[in-house]
Amino acid sequence: MTAPALHPSLTEHDSVASPVAAVLVLHGGKDRSPDPVTGRSLSWQRAAVLGRTLGRGLHEDGVAVRLLRYRSVGWNGDGADRIADARWALDRIVAEVGDVPVALLGHSMGGRTACHVADHRSVRGVVALAPWLPPSESVAALTGKELHAAHGRRDRITRARDTRAYVERAAAVASATSFTDMGERGHYLLSGIQAWNAFALDRVRRLLG
Repeated sequence: MTAPALHPSLTEHDSVASPVAAVLVLHGGKDRSPDPVTGRSLSWQRAAVLGRTLGRGLHEDGVAVRLLRYRSVGWNGDGADRIADARWALDRIVAEVGDVPVALLGHSMGGRTACHVADHRSVRGVVALAPWLPPSESVAALTGKELHAAHGRRDRITRARDTRAYVERAAAVASATSFTDMGERGHYLLSGIQAWNAFALDRVRRLLG
């Protein structure tokens, strides 16, 4: 077993000279694992493909895209380390590009992480793709923010009904919410990748105005 990385890291996609906004992409992971996230991690690779796609699509809009690599793969109980990694990334974005509005885009565990750090002052809202949102998950960090989630009915890793229920609960505190049924699609964003990408791009643009 390899020790987790000492620090999280950010990858920039499609450099923008003077960004007017930013997207932070948060990849998935596992329930429990101390293993480090490497360039060979499939969850990170999927998010990297998504980040590159968003970078190309948002370049003319002047939107910077950053992909976070967590220190380790697992949520590991209360998710404190993943939440800390995401808060670090948001602070880095502010330091690098200024006090611009930020959209959080998370897949699976990344969607769960995003919902915990949505209360950061720079965040406008969350776009969650097949997120992992257990029934007991708090919606408090989404107060005054937007949440747009999408889930496929053939997902056997996370549950669409949990996501729909979470969105319904978040509607009590969020400024706007939506749930999109992605049809007969699974968890890993491989089936219907163009539809996932189109959803992500549309909702990010909505968040960032």
